[in-house]
Amino acid sequence: MALASRAMLGQIRAAMLIISDLSLRIAGRLLLDGASLSLPAGAKAGLVGRNGTGKTTLFRAITGDLAPEKGGISLPKNTRIGQVAQEAPGTEEALIDIVLAADTERAALMAEAETATDPHRIAEIQVRLTDIDAHSAEARAATILAGLGFDQDAQQRPASSFSGGWRMRVALASVLFAQPDLLLLDEPTNYLDLEGTLWLENYLGTYPHTVLLISHDRDLLNRAVSSIVHLEQKKLTFWRGGYDQFERQRAEKMELLEKTRVKQEAARKHMQAFVDRFRYKASKARQAQSRLKALEKLQPIEAMLDETVTPFRFPKPEKSVASPIIALEGGAVGYAPGKPVLSRLNLRIDNDDRIALMGANGNGKSTFAKLLSGRLKLEQGRMTVAPGLKVSMFAQHQLDDLRPEENAYQHVRRLMPDAPEAKARAKVAQFGLATEKMSTPAKDLSGGEKARLLMGLAAFDGPNLFILDEPTNHLDIDSRAALIHALNDFPGAVILISHDRHLIEATADRLWLVKDGDVAPFDGDLGDYRRIVTGQSVDRREKREADKASKAERRREAAQRRAAMEPVAKEIKATEGLMARTRQRLDAIEDQLADPTLYEKDPKAVTQLSKERADLAGTLARHEERWLTLSAEYEEAMAE
Repeated sequence: MALASRAMLGQIRAAMLIISDLSLRIAGRLLLDGASLSLPAGAKAGLVGRNGTGKTTLFRAITGDLAPEKGGISLPKNTRIGQVAQEAPGTEEALIDIVLAADTERAALMAEAETATDPHRIAEIQVRLTDIDAHSAEARAATILAGLGFDQDAQQRPASSFSGGWRMRVALASVLFAQPDLLLLDEPTNYLDLEGTLWLENYLGTYPHTVLLISHDRDLLNRAVSSIVHLEQKKLTFWRGGYDQFERQRAEKMELLEKTRVKQEAARKHMQAFVDRFRYKASKARQAQSRLKALEKLQPIEAMLDETVTPFRFPKPEKSVASPIIALEGGAVGYAPGKPVLSRLNLRIDNDDRIALMGANGNGKSTFAKLLSGRLKLEQGRMTVAPGLKVSMFAQHQLDDLRPEENAYQHVRRLMPDAPEAKARAKVAQFGLATEKMSTPAKDLSGGEKARLLMGLAAFDGPNLFILDEPTNHLDIDSRAALIHALNDFPGAVILISHDRHLIEATADRLWLVKDGDVAPFDGDLGDYRRIVTGQSVDRREKREADKASKAERRREAAQRRAAMEPVAKEIKATEGLMARTRQRLDAIEDQLADPTLYEKDPKAVTQLSKERADLAGTLARHEERWLTLSAEYEEAMAE
């Protein structure tokens, strides 16, 4: 008992965050109900779940901004919690000074060092400044700002000179620089470009403390975290590994649980049938009563529901157009005469192109998209557009263009005023908005619902060229998968601007780099671009030679892993054999118990068979649990 208590105390000390039987309610809606979680100190965890399940609400409870209805949240004493400020800084202070001020202890010590006169206190201040590495603070702050897209000149400019999205990057830089013990990040990539996302991914990988990250960016969740916390059905479940591993393990668990549930339901029906048949027969009353008690004790296994997500549906173009649909020769475009943002544009877009635009924010990706959509005109050169070409564009900032008091049906009705109501509502349904949301004012829709409405309105007339600028912000992982399917089914051309690498890799055939006032095809893939952004670029020929040279080493490593995991593989195979034999015997018993004559001919045999079935069911469950654990261990080792 004492040993168990000490072990429990050790677990508590090793945990950064302990959530116990937590229930949270917002506006009368129960979001968490008896949820529990223990997050180890130093863990990098992704918090995932459908939009609206309560992830941000949980963050508010962790920071103490929301009181739980029941249960509790405990953290080690003096834990520093950090999260990105909801309001981005807009002062006249330089960016570098705003970030440096985020380390409040350093700022206070530096200020005190200017006025302190007591030699002992001065010594204490200097020792503490050394302990917290205060003298390298400016270099660290500059590195973080540079990683998020601010060059040396920009770091000296006042925050008020930047737009809201760039200010949010400053807020992110501030919390990263402060290095809190528990870092809470809520969709940080929503205001980052691909380059900033890649930098953040690398930074989080080396962050020295605990991270809990809300994100729907699949690649970020595969690379930056080593565990997943899943919020589903008002409960929290901890899974080891990145998002792909979590998804695979959860699917396996769902399959096993469903098999067990079906078997239990069959057993329940069989026992109930016996009770119904014999409960009033004197000779069988005791057995019937025994089965009745067993039925009462049989706890039902709830199915793990995998909620379906409504698909996106983009209408096909009414008429196809011949390639090239757009051709640019010597083009230049900008916002002020004589000051082009992009020049030397010599490009061609065909009617089936799938192109992703890459390049840091501010290099002209949105400018290029506006040119293609007709919102900007060429200053120089020539742009040839195919006759009858329809171009539509979706951009996140257009969410503000929705009429806040009008619902989705009213937005669509404006585009088809003479159509019957049923036809207009059917069109809204194609946007993926549920019936009850059709009458909800746009201002009361969630970010994901607004994105669906705006995307549906943008593609309303069936464009030949669909341009999407950061379409995945506010979409959860399942909705992003639905968008991928819709874009792949769309028969027209697609131009994509996104920081979501999974979306790009799943939909784009070509990569164009927008950089230094030019737009040009990129000779490489996203992996090559990632190496360039993170400073790991190598010559492509050198890369091929290095890959060739390392193949033998990779084969040796794979062989070593296989050898090391051979005992596990053998145990997996042996466990599969035990499972198969146990199932075979269970099926045979089920066949025997399905014979109604057996209950009158040989009641003792029925009792023995029922007991054996119960024992075998327990054995099978243990085998399945062991198989699942071993399989996860094996796959994780082989994936390294």
